[in-house]
Amino acid sequence: MMILANARIVTPDRVLDPGWVALDGHRISAVGAGEPPRSTDKDVHDLESHYVLPGFVDLHMHGGDGAQVTTEDPQEILRAIAFHRRHGTTRTLASLVTSPVEEMAAAARTVASIMRSPDPLHRSIAGIHLEGPFLNPNHRGAHHNDYVLPPDVNALRHLLAAGDGTVRTVTLAPELDGGMDLVREVVASGAVVAMGHTDASYDEAHRAFEAGASMATHLFNAMRPFHHREPGPAGAALTHDNVTCELINDGVHLHSATTRLAFAAAGAERIALVTDATPAAGVKDGQFNLGPLPVLARDGKVTLLDGVTNAGSTLTMDRALRHAVRCVGIPITQAATATATTPARMLGLGDRTGSLEPGKDADLVVLTNDLHVRTVIADGAIVHGTLPTSTDSAPGGVA
Repeated sequence: MMILANARIVTPDRVLDPGWVALDGHRISAVGAGEPPRSTDKDVHDLESHYVLPGFVDLHMHGGDGAQVTTEDPQEILRAIAFHRRHGTTRTLASLVTSPVEEMAAAARTVASIMRSPDPLHRSIAGIHLEGPFLNPNHRGAHHNDYVLPPDVNALRHLLAAGDGTVRTVTLAPELDGGMDLVREVVASGAVVAMGHTDASYDEAHRAFEAGASMATHLFNAMRPFHHREPGPAGAALTHDNVTCELINDGVHLHSATTRLAFAAAGAERIALVTDATPAAGVKDGQFNLGPLPVLARDGKVTLLDGVTNAGSTLTMDRALRHAVRCVGIPITQAATATATTPARMLGLGDRTGSLEPGKDADLVVLTNDLHVRTVIADGAIVHGTLPTSTDSAPGGVA
């Protein structure tokens, strides 16, 4: 058994300072305040008041470390997964960007094949996110216009079949002719409908949510703007109690006041901080491919080659949390909820991961006092960084 003691343990409702968490193999066995109970046979690590948070869960990730996910190359996909795990992400969706349908299907088959492997890194992939191709061309953002399609149930079924049960979310524009048929088809498949890249009115968005859509892809971005007389999809998402709202909290996609407004309106229980990361995350500025489109990374911002249109981000989940706490003013308990608890629940994994509670998977990230990653633990194993040297029993230990 491993004990992380003398830490600031971020639980769903408060910070235990000092607190401790006990890991027994792949599971969290106990969490408590103060010193752990005394013992002589436990591996105890004094974390020197560092923060311990649940491992991050990213609902929207296209790549990182120069690698992208929309590919048939499993090693390229795994390089992106490994990069984000070093930044605290212990579960992630593999987000496929709009491409020719057969290329998206081939990438989906590759991700599904990776997920069938017992390798611990492969277990970090929680499923597939199809971002497209059924998007509104007027809000396509960094999705190639030649491959954006009108709603097509047969094409959707082909993509779902290629994922072989691993497609967890589908971003689509429900206002398009036939869009509501896609909403119903995705819901019937057991996946989550995420409204995005959309020009839906408030009423159209509301109807989609009533029909089973339950997420908004990167709220405020690539959608009809909010207006006080026509709140549009953003207003519908924020005021619908069953809808979770993605936010790209990098200081580029959203003003800090907008992020605060979203948290105030929906609560952390309906906010999921995401990266929307591209292959440019973690590497030097330059030109990269995002699916079939070339994109340009410069000074932490990713755009199309026009230098204007946003095309994903260079964000990692630790930066998203750090920006939320230090720049936006979100309490760390709420930031942890938005980076782990809420997205885990959206994926149907809330009973297994996403919070520091006994019985859940031992997925944790240790952050320094300035909220930088020190250690990442996935399924009870240290996968990045180190812990302080252990003692046989600290003032405490665990019974």
